[in-house]
Amino acid sequence: MTTARRRGILAAVTAIVLLAMGAGVAFVVGDALGIRTEPAAQMQSAAPAVAEATDAAAPPEIATLTVPDTERVGVAMDELLDAVADAPARAGTASLTVEMLDADAGDGADGYTLDGDATALRIRADTEAGATRAIYDLAGQVRAAQPLTDLIGAHAASRLSLRMSDLGAVGVTPDPAAWESGDDYSHASKAFAAVMQPEAPYIDDTALAAAYEDFDGFLRHSLANGINAVAFPGFVEFVTFDGAPDGAVYPDGDDHRDKALALREAFAPFWERADELGVKVFLRTDMLALTGPLEDYLIDRFGSLDTENPEFWDVYAAGLDELYEAVPALDGVLIRIGEAGPVYDVGGWDYYSALEVTTVDAVRTMLGAFTAQAEASDREVIFRTWSVGVGAVGDMHTNDASYEAVLDGIDSPALIVSTKYTLGDFYTWLPLNHTLEGGDQRRIVEFQSRREFENFGAFPNDLGPQYQAALQQLLAANDRVEGVWVWTQDGGPWRAGPMSLYLKSGFWQLYELNTQVAAALAQDPDTDVAEVTADWAREWFSDDPATVQAITEAMALSRDAIAQGMYIEQFADKRVFAIGLEPPPMMWIFEWDILTGDSAVLDVLYAIVRDSAEGAGGVDAAIAGGAQAVADVERMRDLVTGTDAATWRSPDMRDAFVDTLDYELDTLRLLQAYRAMILHQGEWHDTLSPDAYAQWDADRAEYEALAATHLERYEGDLDYPAFNLTAAQLGVDRAERDLTMAWLARGLLLLAIAWVVIGMLAARTRLVARPGAAAARATWIASTRPWRARESTLGLLELDRWLLLIVPAGLLVATRAVQTSFLSWTHVAVTIGTWAVFALVVRLFVWRRSPWPVIAAVGGVVTLRCIVTLFALSFTGPGGYWFAFWTDPVLRTAYIAVAFALFVWVFVAAGWALAAQVRARRATGYVLAAVGAGLLVPSIVVGLVGLEAALTLWNDEMGLLPWGLARILGITTYLEIPDATPWAAAAFAAVLLVVGTALALPWRRRKAAAKASS
Repeated sequence: MTTARRRGILAAVTAIVLLAMGAGVAFVVGDALGIRTEPAAQMQSAAPAVAEATDAAAPPEIATLTVPDTERVGVAMDELLDAVADAPARAGTASLTVEMLDADAGDGADGYTLDGDATALRIRADTEAGATRAIYDLAGQVRAAQPLTDLIGAHAASRLSLRMSDLGAVGVTPDPAAWESGDDYSHASKAFAAVMQPEAPYIDDTALAAAYEDFDGFLRHSLANGINAVAFPGFVEFVTFDGAPDGAVYPDGDDHRDKALALREAFAPFWERADELGVKVFLRTDMLALTGPLEDYLIDRFGSLDTENPEFWDVYAAGLDELYEAVPALDGVLIRIGEAGPVYDVGGWDYYSALEVTTVDAVRTMLGAFTAQAEASDREVIFRTWSVGVGAVGDMHTNDASYEAVLDGIDSPALIVSTKYTLGDFYTWLPLNHTLEGGDQRRIVEFQSRREFENFGAFPNDLGPQYQAALQQLLAANDRVEGVWVWTQDGGPWRAGPMSLYLKSGFWQLYELNTQVAAALAQDPDTDVAEVTADWAREWFSDDPATVQAITEAMALSRDAIAQGMYIEQFADKRVFAIGLEPPPMMWIFEWDILTGDSAVLDVLYAIVRDSAEGAGGVDAAIAGGAQAVADVERMRDLVTGTDAATWRSPDMRDAFVDTLDYELDTLRLLQAYRAMILHQGEWHDTLSPDAYAQWDADRAEYEALAATHLERYEGDLDYPAFNLTAAQLGVDRAERDLTMAWLARGLLLLAIAWVVIGMLAARTRLVARPGAAAARATWIASTRPWRARESTLGLLELDRWLLLIVPAGLLVATRAVQTSFLSWTHVAVTIGTWAVFALVVRLFVWRRSPWPVIAAVGGVVTLRCIVTLFALSFTGPGGYWFAFWTDPVLRTAYIAVAFALFVWVFVAAGWALAAQVRARRATGYVLAAVGAGLLVPSIVVGLVGLEAALTLWNDEMGLLPWGLARILGITTYLEIPDATPWAAAAFAAVLLVVGTALALPWRRRKAAAKASS
């Protein structure tokens, strides 16, 4: 067999191997992306109903009171008398008698009986809880303008005994300056920030007194709503850890101990006040909760934050012992392990949290320690299953098997497990969380009133029917459910949305409805939720039947408006999986107000919508859903504006209701135009239809006009803030260039193909005599048969030699510029810079030898590689390129396989071409050293800049992943990319450089020199 034939066979085998490796890489990429969907069983709730509005009933003046003389009953009576005083009119007088049949019975059940008539009412209850519940029910009747006599009869004890809320906005200052930027995505409430001072005496007494009044008002309001427990933030802040097993945590002189004592003394009256009013207090904390010295103490003792070591948790148990002994009013602790870190920390305070409880053993060990401590101290531990994305317990919140793995056998009577009612976060379209239907532990169900992902409660959003359906199903399936936790304010960033603070500022009454309905359902799951909505309307807005009717009809439309306007049903009603995670159903609005413009989300979203054509109707149905949402809000606005302004309790309330509907209407119109635009854009990339492109262009013009209006009207508005449209506009900017880029790609593709064809034909035609033809011939031969690279460049004219370099280099720069729509010079600079370093190192190694053979080989393969990319870009530009990558596994696999094979062939060809000049070993060394240097330089630059910063800059220009990802979660955090990655790459590159340099050295000459010297 001739040498030429052997080389040809070897080249063919190498090409096949490289293609196989490329296919393997494509498989790995596809597996890592893991993009798939599966059906999701939606929650089935009754259609929203509208209660028939009735005439308002004026309450009687309470002329005679015979009630127990307790603080708890007195506060309840304050609510009743205030309700009567606030009523527009009163009719007659009545006496009220309250009898507690067993004053020493404790709280127990809260059932009661109301006897009498309109002039004389008598409450009989076994417990103080029952007596106060009856009084609050009467106050609720007054505020709802309903007859008190409607309550006459026996009232069973509340179905769920624990009805907990968050802390609302207690201690939070409504400071406009903190909300102005709209981009503070910190989850820290900064409650009591004015109270806690960094220096001794650590407490501002004036701010503390104001916060106490704030807290007392919140307790009174919550009790009137039926709430009987509160989650109070903090834990390590109040603990000295003097009783830690190995001695005090804080050394002498450490101010953490003094701060803990000062804070405990300051807030103990808060907890004691809650206890006095029959409200349980649970300290709410993330685990691990740390301070600097506490972390040092734990590491010194255990070698690390060893959360699987039972003795580790004895430190925290000792802290709880200390706290409960100092403040007996505390009822327990509420623990979350699934979120922690800087997004929850408050600057200037050495109290922070860390994600360290990430294994099944760690969780079980922690709960074992905490429940044992709770049983011994007669307290309770509430453990949240919210552990999304964290280690081995990452899907405990949504996976029955994982839940069992973590909690099976932990049957402490002191343990309560708390879980969100949705299979994921508080989004619409998610299934009911089936993990709540099982488990041997006591359970409570989490609800969110101020829906963070649905614009923080700034839109009307009556969740009553959904709450009721969820709770009824869960109670039927699991008799261990004994309570609810209603989030009145918390969830998500506090200062990246409207400045609505519960009981303080903004239109908080809008989401008060969801708090009231959740508490009412906890007391009686069969409550008429339509009537609750009507009562809410009468309490806050008007007692005029026509006005109440209009408001309740508007609220009955509110859920569909949200579900269709802020979500795209054909995407949202599926369970979507990608990158090992389960993205939420509202990915086109990226947490929480960012209209995203990245290709990954929007292309996958379109593909899922498209493929739903047989079911929900595909693209046309998705666009129609947005239009229907706009129509619903228009109807809601007509209903409210059609009411008589004189019938409203307050002109400001009517204005607020109209304003919020104007805001919702403007926003949903904007979203409707955007959804039509992105879906038609995907359709164009998918079908290449000129009609789809024309529809996209019309949608784009409409969207940009609406976006300008939206920003002009709402930017800077603290109550109704504009959506963040930066990412969306970046997406539009890229999309506008797609067609132009496609034509540029087609032109470059023709030129590149012409160059290759000339090279193929030049030897057999007169073309070889034409300027540049010899260069084209040399690149073709050198790239496909690199062992002939040297002979192919012999005798080239000066122009042809320079064309060997200029044509591939120019084509590479142009291809990368087109691929990035001339918007990512970072990408182009890194690409060209890396190749320049590679070429420079090779040139230095070649030195006095001719560089043209390796230039011809590398340049020829680069040209072929560019042809592959330009072909992919030539259909609908970079947008179409990425559309195929995200949505078409076959095309993605084929492209990656060929592109990878050609990429590696560049270096194979370079080494083969150099081998003719310096033999195989040194040629391999040249290439390895050049590759190492080419990788080393950008790795060091990225390492110095910071991986997160570098990826953010690159992604902002390329628009592949959500723009908000870097601003909120961090790309490296979300994708679990270690920060040390660029330094690891640099180390690998350095190894290649050293090994390559060693191989490149002339070993034989050194040996000969050594012999001569001896």
